[in-house]
Amino acid sequence: MSFGDPNNPYGPPQGQQPGHPPQAPQAPQGQPGYGYPQAPQGVPPQQGYGYPQGQPAYPGFPGGNQMPIEMPGLMKTARVLLFILAGFQLLFGVIAGVAIGAAQDVSNGVGSGDATDTLAGLGFLIAALMVALGALSIFLGVKFKNGGAGIRITTIVYASLMIIGGLVNTINGGGGSATFGGLISLAIAGIILGSMVNSAATTWFNRPRY
Repeated sequence: MSFGDPNNPYGPPQGQQPGHPPQAPQAPQGQPGYGYPQAPQGVPPQQGYGYPQGQPAYPGFPGGNQMPIEMPGLMKTARVLLFILAGFQLLFGVIAGVAIGAAQDVSNGVGSGDATDTLAGLGFLIAALMVALGALSIFLGVKFKNGGAGIRITTIVYASLMIIGGLVNTINGGGGSATFGGLISLAIAGIILGSMVNSAATTWFNRPRY
């Protein structure tokens, strides 16, 4: 048996020396190898499958990687208490104004003096003040969402004045409805003030806005 015989079926292929393994065919130049297409020249490689190169961007935050800040629980509690306090203030102001007006009409029918008119005027002033305080409470509660440090400072001053008023009503109430109202006002104002002077309030009202 001769390997040089071209008709020998057991011999190496034509053009290949005996004793050398056959070489794998090479892919032609410019053609994709192994069935994967190649990117054209000058085009950057595309993003890999299932592997995002960056975090999703959140609108309004530089860098796109910061989550929006949620209002702390203390701020939500103070906001609800401001709305509750506003309801009491507006209700008391309206009732006081109507009662004083009715009492003044009765007194005018039987004769009135300067002292009665002065008391009526003072009563209307207190009723108007309560309505104004109710409007302020609603305004502060609404501004908790987008307000800045000025809203926080205003709320601190407002709660402090409410505490002083609650103490005065509690001491001078004599155990009546004024004392009960003073205690309610004192408790609500104390919670609001406590929620405004902690670090959570500072972080919330000083947060960046874009």
